[in-house]
Amino acid sequence: MPILDSKGRLFGKINILDLGAALVILMVIVGIFIFPGTSGSVAEVGIKTVPIEVDLVVRGLNVRDPERLSAQGFTKGGKTNVIIRNQPYGQIAIKSIQELERTITVPQPDGSVKELPDPRSNNFSTDFILTLEGEAKVTKTGPVLGNSKVKIGMPFELEGFNYNFNSSVIDVRLLEK
Repeated sequence: MPILDSKGRLFGKINILDLGAALVILMVIVGIFIFPGTSGSVAEVGIKTVPIEVDLVVRGLNVRDPERLSAQGFTKGGKTNVIIRNQPYGQIAIKSIQELERTITVPQPDGSVKELPDPRSNNFSTDFILTLEGEAKVTKTGPVLGNSKVKIGMPFELEGFNYNFNSSVIDVRLLEK
């Protein structure tokens, strides 16, 4: 009896293509259930958590009454919801808020330039520097809040009871425990 007959069957009973498909299915099942892989993320091995301070700059926030914004929880010692790269991080503490004076550059007759307070009547635009504090994981490539790296220039979206606006990271400080 030949091993392979004219119809492509082994020992006249099993089709060689069916046998190959059955072996592939068996290997997939073994791969899924016997060797499922490692649990957890490889990135979390040997990572330490440290306190972090992130400075954000908010330019041209159009708000009628900045004091009313702070009355709804957007104050030093309060908390705000943070969204980093469209990924919600959660709540983070507000360490400080520093309102920046609106200025314009004015050329002087001698050719120099001075920065003077803005005399225009548009008082609805506000700039400020905001410092947030929380806990970050430190990886080889930098600090991570949630699942997002925190680097200078990244946009942060801040959201609360009566506000939702974007800001940009201007400083990241890792603090010693």
